[in-house]
Amino acid sequence: MIRKGLEALAKRTFVGGIHPYDGKNLSKRKPIEEILPKGEMVYPLSQHIGAPAKAIVAKGDRVLAGQKIAESGGFVSAPVYASVSGTVKTIEPRRVVTGDKIMSIVVENDCLYEEVEFVPKAPLEELTAEDIREIIREAGIVGMGGAGFPTHVKLSPKEPEKIDYVIANCAECEPYLTSDYRRMIEEPEKVVAGLKILLKLFPNAVGILAVEDNKPDCIEVLKKLTQGDPQITVKALMTKYPQGGERHLIYACTGRKINSTMLPADVGCIVNNVDTIVAVYRAVTEGRPLIERIVTVTGDAVLNPQNFRVRIGMSYQEILEAAGGFKTQPEKIVCGGPMMGFGMFELDVPTTKTSTALLALTTDEVSAMQPGPCINCGRCVEVCPGRVIPSRLADCAEHFDEEGFVRMHGMECCECGCCSYVCPAKRPLTQEIKSMRKIQLAKRKK
Repeated sequence: MIRKGLEALAKRTFVGGIHPYDGKNLSKRKPIEEILPKGEMVYPLSQHIGAPAKAIVAKGDRVLAGQKIAESGGFVSAPVYASVSGTVKTIEPRRVVTGDKIMSIVVENDCLYEEVEFVPKAPLEELTAEDIREIIREAGIVGMGGAGFPTHVKLSPKEPEKIDYVIANCAECEPYLTSDYRRMIEEPEKVVAGLKILLKLFPNAVGILAVEDNKPDCIEVLKKLTQGDPQITVKALMTKYPQGGERHLIYACTGRKINSTMLPADVGCIVNNVDTIVAVYRAVTEGRPLIERIVTVTGDAVLNPQNFRVRIGMSYQEILEAAGGFKTQPEKIVCGGPMMGFGMFELDVPTTKTSTALLALTTDEVSAMQPGPCINCGRCVEVCPGRVIPSRLADCAEHFDEEGFVRMHGMECCECGCCSYVCPAKRPLTQEIKSMRKIQLAKRKK
């Protein structure tokens, strides 16, 4: 195991992982296209990990794009901003992509797209570290790779002087997704400038732009922009899923390890997604809150796979229509990528700060599978980046053996789906483990 770990580190990767069909060719060469919503906009008050935001507008109020409509509900929380101009129609529970009903502010879009005046607080060179953190907090920025953890909290470790690395997660290892790739190709200067802003928060840190080696054009562009900069390096990582997972990225870049009880800051690292870093850049230099993001619409059932600049709160149905709709009726629609995304039951739900992609597949291969008994082949163990035994953890979950699940380090699972992908018996290993992890996490909260 030690030898495998050293070999992996030498190749700038981690132990385990898989190489699924990436499907990126469908949208990789499609430049980012801005689309404007026409229908009503829905802003859930919980678009992040932590306390829900609190509405500060009422029914009948007129709002402008960039106007704060909900304030933070606590330190681990984030405000919400209108992304269009219009009138507050109602504040009520609305369905979101997970199927849950979340209290939301609904705005009747007037299609005028009038904005508040965006003014930066001060020139960057005059801002202190605390100023920058406050700007990020006030802008409502959260982890836009899917996690939704408030960024100002992540950037506020107890001992900032002990942070050695600020890592820009440019891997985008999830199949089909190309939004980060297009961002790096079209706006690389914003990615680099955003990373430099983050480095101002940590006096002893260096920056790393961590890119998988299947993106040589991105690597070349980023190296040119950082040439001669002693504070930032570009690292080409082995292309392998889930290379973009926080734990695996940290290990591939630095050789440092974290587990489920630790934060990246515990090993001197801060990790942020490409879109998050660009949002930080725009908040600090332009005074713009988080009201838009890049979303990939792709899959073999989509007529014109594309990367869109989307106003947060816009419905998935409208985004799909902008991509030409379906060319064939899909059997499976996924919010996010095929490995860690989740199935959608309808498209008339709003995009949020964490919406990365809409994936429509002609064939639902997973539902057609017939699970069989475990044959003890060990393939799930070979590919598991968490170095646990997925087949045994799934057994514990099936039999509600909570003690056994914890004893066998079930909380170290990162729910990447590698085990389910390679299982010859087609067992839904990840789903079983995920359900037990939810139970354990709920008990920890209590």
